[in-house]
Order: sequence, then structure tokens, then C-alpha cells
Amino acid sequence: MMYNSRNIIIGLIIFVGIFTFPFVLGAGKANEAPKLSLDTPKINELIKKEPIETVEFMRNNHMQLLSDWKVAVVRDGNRVYVSQKDGQEYDMSLQNTCLDCHSNKEQFCDACHTYAEVEPNCWDCHVAPEVIR
Repeated sequence: MMYNSRNIIIGLIIFVGIFTFPFVLGAGKANEAPKLSLDTPKINELIKKEPIETVEFMRNNHMQLLSDWKVAVVRDGNRVYVSQKDGQEYDMSLQNTCLDCHSNKEQFCDACHTYAEVEPNCWDCHVAPEVIR
């Protein structure tokens, strides 16, 4: 027979309450997704505003694409990417291809990465673009 069963049960209830409090408090609440700014000088200069792949593909797979590019360039020495969308060839370069159009890092990259609480390691090797206002 347990002599301290009452204290143990009270302790478990307090522990479960403290542990689940943040989840209960945030239940059903979600932060609004950021609205990305495509209003950058380079994009505004373009006549045809289409990404390397479809917009849906880039939203869902851009990090995998960048990871694949890193492996292809650094390990395999392959610097040419052939678009699945239209077969056009692009230089696999974060700074010279991606950031050529998406030059506003603060409003484009940082907005989504902050929302998703992700810290990409791109800037460990690459020079971050200057903030354009």
C-alpha cells in the first residue's frame, strides 16, 4: 500500500498541468504566414517574372534544390542546372543565380526563415547581400 499516494497524485497533476500549459495556451492559434516581397530592383527589371522552376515547386522544394546544387557543385564539379520546367540551363550559384533576382534578403529570405524558425547555413560560406531599401 502506498503511504504517499495522495502527494504523488497531486504532484503528477501539477507536473502534467505545467507540462501541457504551453500547448493548451497555443491550441488553435497560428501565426500568419509572411507575405514575401517580390518587389526587388532586379525582379522589377525583368519582363518575364518566372523562377527557374514553377512557383509551387520552388515554395515546396527550394531548400532541397539548394542542397542538391551544393553537392553537385562542391563534390561533383557540375555547375549547370537544367530546369525541369522548360529545359533551360542555369548556373548553379546562390549568389549569381538566386540572389540575382531575389536580391532583397531581408524581405524575401529572412521573412520566411524567421516565420519557420529556421536558420539556414547559406551565409556560413556565402556573402550575404546588402540590404536594399
